[in-house]
Amino acid sequence: MTFNQPAHWRPHLNPVTKPELSLPLSIALASLLFVSNACTTQKQSPDEIRQKTAEATAELKQNTKAVVEGVKEGLHSGSVVDLNKARKDDLMALPGMTSAGADRVIAGRPYSNAHEVVSRKALSEEEYQRIRDKVTASQ
Repeated sequence: MTFNQPAHWRPHLNPVTKPELSLPLSIALASLLFVSNACTTQKQSPDEIRQKTAEATAELKQNTKAVVEGVKEGLHSGSVVDLNKARKDDLMALPGMTSAGADRVIAGRPYSNAHEVVSRKALSEEEYQRIRDKVTASQ
């Protein structure tokens, strides 16, 4: 019997085997089968699926709100808002500022200095203290 083909065409006659690869491969395959079986053997009722979906949605909503607040705060943290020129949205981005508070600030314009929002009763002293480092009043 003569063989004219290269050795890699005759795998059954190739004396070189790699047993060191077969053990990790076998372990990986066994692990994969175990995990896939464990994932598919537990059937969930539609009510359980709805409950888990509702919980995941609530968590996602809460996380999204936190991210939006963080981005909003980050965008406005380094900037100073001019009480005489700011739009309502810019005023509402200040810490603790409400829609009604922003409306009072706008209605009381112009201010000669930032603290004048307190003497004109647009904001309380407590509200002003929260935003004092983030506001100015230009002429």
